[in-house]
Amino acid sequence: MIPESFIQELLNRVDIVDVVDRSVPLKKAGANYSACCPFHNEKSPSFTVSPAKQFYHCFGCGAHGTAIGFLMEYQGVSFVEAVQDLAKNVGLVVPQETRDADRPAQKVVVGLQETLQQAANFYKAELKKSQRAIDYLKSRGLSGQVAAKFQIGYAPAGWQNLQGVFPHYESEALTTAGLVVENDQGRRYDRFRDRIMFPIHDQKGQVIGFGGRVINPEDTPKYYNSPETPLFQKGHELYGLFIARRAMRDAGRALVVEGYMDVVALAQYGIEYAVAALGTATTPYHIAKLMRQVDEIVFCFDGDNAGRTAAWRAAMNALPALTDGLKLTFLFLPKEHDPDSYVREFGKEQFEAEVKTAMPLSQYILQHLSENNPLQSQEDRVRFLNDAEPILKQINAPRSAMYLRKKVAELAQLSADEMHSLLKLPNVNKPPAQGRPKLTRTTVSLQKRFCLILLRRPSFATPADLALVDGRADEDMLLKQTIETCLLNPHSNSAVLLHELEAKIEAKVLNELGSELMLLDETLDFEKELAGIRMQLQDVYSHKESSSFLARISEKPLSALTEEEKALLKSVGNKPSQNRA
Repeated sequence: MIPESFIQELLNRVDIVDVVDRSVPLKKAGANYSACCPFHNEKSPSFTVSPAKQFYHCFGCGAHGTAIGFLMEYQGVSFVEAVQDLAKNVGLVVPQETRDADRPAQKVVVGLQETLQQAANFYKAELKKSQRAIDYLKSRGLSGQVAAKFQIGYAPAGWQNLQGVFPHYESEALTTAGLVVENDQGRRYDRFRDRIMFPIHDQKGQVIGFGGRVINPEDTPKYYNSPETPLFQKGHELYGLFIARRAMRDAGRALVVEGYMDVVALAQYGIEYAVAALGTATTPYHIAKLMRQVDEIVFCFDGDNAGRTAAWRAAMNALPALTDGLKLTFLFLPKEHDPDSYVREFGKEQFEAEVKTAMPLSQYILQHLSENNPLQSQEDRVRFLNDAEPILKQINAPRSAMYLRKKVAELAQLSADEMHSLLKLPNVNKPPAQGRPKLTRTTVSLQKRFCLILLRRPSFATPADLALVDGRADEDMLLKQTIETCLLNPHSNSAVLLHELEAKIEAKVLNELGSELMLLDETLDFEKELAGIRMQLQDVYSHKESSSFLARISEKPLSALTEEEKALLKSVGNKPSQNRA
């Protein structure tokens, strides 16, 4: 473990401008630096690096983070490797911290990560000992080099092999991590047995779960995934994404396939930009993650009914995330093939030729809607319109929506205006806003603005500020976490503070906070601004207290009111009702 105190010191010591400029030449742009974003294709610069905040943010694709995050995203290295690289450049030695087994971990997440990594190391070691598992991988055409790249392992047969790895086999961390199962009789046993093990990594390269594939074809289920845990949510993660990021940017596309073996087999043949969903349909979260890397996503599915069902679900889930700059296409292989078997039989060039001719999303939608509809009668066309309506309403990308609506109208034998009026479609033809959005007092809540200023001036935080947190709404909890973080790190820069908040708030909230931080006006008098916000929050708090107090005394009988309570009711014109005794 790398001590958290060292990571803070490192982020305080490095200059993100130097780190980014070594890979992406930056140009001065006012108080910040800018460049065309290295994480998506663009013609005009929307990638901004702030020396004051030690943070980067792209207003085009949303990529953002610290110097550590930049190295991980751009070079495709793990969190530990990024820390070691930065430390070397500023002359620091990375210390290692060992955790006392008798001392409970401060955070369950840290405990789970350590547990899962230990299990991954065990499975890798067991693969080397099992000739049967090695022979199986060789029979699938995998080399030792590719197996090592994906950190593939083997869970041996037997019920309690992990007991030899974890002395505290009864530990709750093992069940929470999904490594050990407990039956109704209280007996504990290993979840994964006699399976090829595929570690699933997060964006830092840390193991967050596993997928296990049977060796014996008679065993079921064929694939078995870790359950959802505080670290692992199937709808948010993609197998192979951490390893594939660099290849995706080089190829300019991401390939989404159905299984672990498809990803690994394609990598064996030099197609290294493939990822797989984890036993679930492709979700908007998956699409958003891939859009951070590329502007083209190709979905590759088997040609059977299950593959076509999965493809349609992926298309529908992608609609809300669709932008005019994103190209989505669909590749259907022959029924007898999956990507693994196809690339082994026909090779890389033939497979990539198929990828390049994949069906565009709009064509796929129209084909799907009309494949069982001859569109010959009025009733056929009404059914077609009914099926198309919910799809058209989900697309917010103006140009994509316009062209798809035009094609649907043509097939339904209506004019575009007639269809728009008939279906009451939302207007998506508004011209895009010009320039970068401005952060103003009216666009950001008091709580959020308080957070932003503290992230720039953490020493301004006081313990008394915690009394201004009123309620348990998301923004109240964000303010509480920010105040507490700033009290503990009063002399840290914004990058350190955002890094500290990673484990405390949702990724979506943190993303929004980082984006708004880049828009914060640096010419403000932060001390004066903060004093004003404190006064406004105090007024809000006092008003809520008064309203709550009035509500309570209004329910009391007149005879039970004190003179002070009567005076308060009279002052606000809230006369007791006539039926009070």
